[in-house]
Amino acid sequence: MRLHQLKPAKGAKHRTKRLGCGEASGHGKTSCRGGKGQTARSGSSIRHGFEGGQTPLYRRLPKRGFNNARFKRKVAVVNLSDLNDFSDGASVKIESLIEKGLINGRFDSVKILGSGELKKKLTIHAHLFSASAKAKIESAGGKAEQIAEKVLAIVRK
Repeated sequence: MRLHQLKPAKGAKHRTKRLGCGEASGHGKTSCRGGKGQTARSGSSIRHGFEGGQTPLYRRLPKRGFNNARFKRKVAVVNLSDLNDFSDGASVKIESLIEKGLINGRFDSVKILGSGELKKKLTIHAHLFSASAKAKIESAGGKAEQIAEKVLAIVRK
């Protein structure tokens, strides 16, 4: 099959509505624009949420209450399979994860997940470890050391 042989699925294409072709066509006279007014004019477009000058619904409703989003903790996640990039016997810290590009952006803590296999003996310093990650690190001969201090907004440059 080649590009010139591609065709849209059956029923996907519709004939365009032909406007202004006489009364009998069903699309004559006002050409499906209704009676007079703003929308009957050429070039008319009304922005979403506009209610003809009446105060729109999104401004009428009160905006109050509490939202927890401001206090949400952002956790950067690293899989065990990604840590095989480090040399055998290395000490993996948050700074080294940022340098390798395994985590970036803003986060409060780092969690190591047990996805994949760890083939090297590493000492990993992170805030959180999943149970499977801890078991796999220790079975590979490494150490999973939990750190307590907060990172708060590390940004990779």
